[in-house]
Amino acid sequence: MREPSGRAGGDRDSAARPCHDFGSHSVRRAASARRGADPGTVRQDGGHVNRHPAPGTADAWEPALELLVHGVGGATPQGMLGDPRTVRVAGDDTAGLYRRTVDADAELHPGADRDAPVPEAYTWCNLTSGNGSRAMWLLLMPFMVANLAHWMRPPTARGGLNRAYDVLVRLIALTLTLLLVAAVCEVSMDLVGWQCAGSPSCVRGTYWLGFAAAHRGGWWSEPGRRLALAALVPGALTALLWWLSHRTWYAYESQRPATDNRPGAGGPALALPGFWYGRRLVARLRSAHTAAGALTVATALLVPALRRDHGVLGATGWALSGLIALLAATVVTETCRAGRSETEPDDATDHRTARLLLWGGPAVLAAVAVHACWHRPGWASAGRLPAEATFTALTLVQGALIAALAVTAALMHHEAGDPPPRIPSQSPEPAVEASHFGGHAGQAVLHGLGGPAVALLACALGGVLTGGVSQRIADWLDRGATPGQDGGPLWGPPALLTWQASIIPVLLVALVGVVAGAAWRLWRERLAVGEEMAALYPGEARQPARTRQIAGAIARAGLTDSAASLVALVCGISFLLGAGAVVGAWTGGAGPGEAAEGTPGPLPDVARAAQSLGSWLVGAGVVALLALGRRAYRDASARRTIGILWDVGTFWPRAAHPFAPPCYAERAVPDLTWRMATWTARTGGRIILSGHSQGSVLAAAAVWQLDPATRRRVALLTYGCPLERLYGRWFPAYFGPPQLCALHRELSAWRNLWRRTDPIGGPVRVGEGTVVDRGPLKDPVAYGRTPRHPLPEPVLGHSGFPCDPVFAAERAALLRRLPAAETPGPPGLPVQGSSGRSSG
Repeated sequence: MREPSGRAGGDRDSAARPCHDFGSHSVRRAASARRGADPGTVRQDGGHVNRHPAPGTADAWEPALELLVHGVGGATPQGMLGDPRTVRVAGDDTAGLYRRTVDADAELHPGADRDAPVPEAYTWCNLTSGNGSRAMWLLLMPFMVANLAHWMRPPTARGGLNRAYDVLVRLIALTLTLLLVAAVCEVSMDLVGWQCAGSPSCVRGTYWLGFAAAHRGGWWSEPGRRLALAALVPGALTALLWWLSHRTWYAYESQRPATDNRPGAGGPALALPGFWYGRRLVARLRSAHTAAGALTVATALLVPALRRDHGVLGATGWALSGLIALLAATVVTETCRAGRSETEPDDATDHRTARLLLWGGPAVLAAVAVHACWHRPGWASAGRLPAEATFTALTLVQGALIAALAVTAALMHHEAGDPPPRIPSQSPEPAVEASHFGGHAGQAVLHGLGGPAVALLACALGGVLTGGVSQRIADWLDRGATPGQDGGPLWGPPALLTWQASIIPVLLVALVGVVAGAAWRLWRERLAVGEEMAALYPGEARQPARTRQIAGAIARAGLTDSAASLVALVCGISFLLGAGAVVGAWTGGAGPGEAAEGTPGPLPDVARAAQSLGSWLVGAGVVALLALGRRAYRDASARRTIGILWDVGTFWPRAAHPFAPPCYAERAVPDLTWRMATWTARTGGRIILSGHSQGSVLAAAAVWQLDPATRRRVALLTYGCPLERLYGRWFPAYFGPPQLCALHRELSAWRNLWRRTDPIGGPVRVGEGTVVDRGPLKDPVAYGRTPRHPLPEPVLGHSGFPCDPVFAAERAALLRRLPAAETPGPPGLPVQGSSGRSSG
């Protein structure tokens, strides 16, 4: 037996309250444990057994396990199991399986007095939380959002459209890497190394830059050497991104699936053996993006020298340019060729291509640095580095790729067939009305354009951060002057970046209007729901405050179904403002403050104010983002606020961007699959897989990975479940109606509990009416005080499902529907290799 564990996941609270009614069997089991095991038990490793009833035994116990998987916000084993005394029976500090101490060796002490399955908690919260330094991942949010776009594709059987969609998303992700590295080059090489170090008035107040000042005539004072020194910053950033991706690659993408004996095609994508094993693709993309970052730095370092060099230096520079172009073409080709191999686990490593890109890019960068440091008499820095065309070209290329992606997604959505026919209702409960949750059951959001919309948001977020940070650094260096204006020490960043920073105040004003519209809609919805209180709680005396509380909870929960409209509106605003920034920079050649000079009215003052305010806002926004992320990792309430968005973003494998935050499901899904497969193989018992919130998504993904024989021994109990409400609409190719109906057919039993007050979960709508769904559950369970509820009952919303009496009843019904226990056979699972290292 392992040592008892006090906690897992820090101080985070579980959404599942300690209300599990496991009956009195645990007390009786403790007494049975003191009496010893019966003679029909055979001990196995880790306290688990194969049970063979002794001849003549009348009470052949059928082993049953309830495997609990928590959701957003993390959990402690104590909270999930409702007992302060827990022990870890498998796993590590990152993700593990826990039981109550009295249940640690429950299979060793069977008895006929058991009235509920043995509870076991799987805690995975440390896969997405833990050290506060992980908040730095939030700075890479555009990469995560772009990776999401890959999985938001509409379902289609046309392989050509799927392939085109993959390539376009990966190219968009590559442009985001180029944009990040180019932005750091702009700050460190142009603003600091070229402009500030070349200006005596700027260097005067920056003591840390004095050794490289142009007017001091030191070895580092030459422009090429200053640029080579400044290039260390974007070079180090590229190396850091590679290291983070490589480290998490070993911890997440290298977890092998549980079994390889399932058919590789013809079923849902999440059932394919290689779906959660993306080590090869991430390795290839990581090499390509690392090389792209190094080549971006090399280009920024080489171009200023090329504009001046002649003779041997000029020939050397052009030869290096040819190498950069050749490697850049290889990067683009490799990005387009890379693809996921899901039908079988792919252990290939592509050593030649990966090494060519991984070492070729830094080698060319080192050669360019030596070339830039060569002595060039009379070379002096003036104006800006020629980066204007770079950022304009990147923006235009991103726009063209997103347009092509939108066309591809529209064709895929048009090709998608109608949802499969609904399964006839087998439940006596009334049918669930679609209007309760927006009436979009089985429909992809934005008519299949969710992926292009999210890709646009990723590019817009990257552009705003790039422009804002560049403008903020320029304002900090020029000490009160306005970059680019006469008399100032700096020319400032390229005009496009200044325009992008200046649109931030305008964007915030537009968002305030969007929030005001949502508040007005919320008020109207609350009034409408308030009229339903008499039907929801008949015979109760009306209490205005109580009515407002319940109606407000239902109305706020309904705002989730307006997320698609909000995304569409923000995308439209971002597109118009981004296009305006490109046109303004292209036509005016200067920032909005300079471009507006001479115009009548208050426009010049407004333009200058937007330019100054934008740089301050983005600086404050970056600090606030880091503070929010750090607090979310350490504080349960803050994490639940943004947890669903982050957990959705990091649920999916890194199929488009290798520098996105790692996919925790590539560790959690194999964990759950291995546990269910090995436990049923040892005991022949039955499992109720009980998933809350995001845990229900992990549970569904794990069930898909099981072989059919094991899957028949598993019943699924979900509550607060976003499978249809969020995943089915935003990721229709993977959780759409065909996939959920297939999951329902392949399971022996599935029940889903939902409430109207839940802002995240909802019905799964598998079948007509409530074949799977049970709800909406009444929340709160009582309107006012009653003899059974003498104190006011809280509105639980997304939490506290196990406290509802329906929970225990449905769990017992699911257990009865599972087939009887089988005689366990010899273990047939493969042994996980060394590639499946646990994260730490």
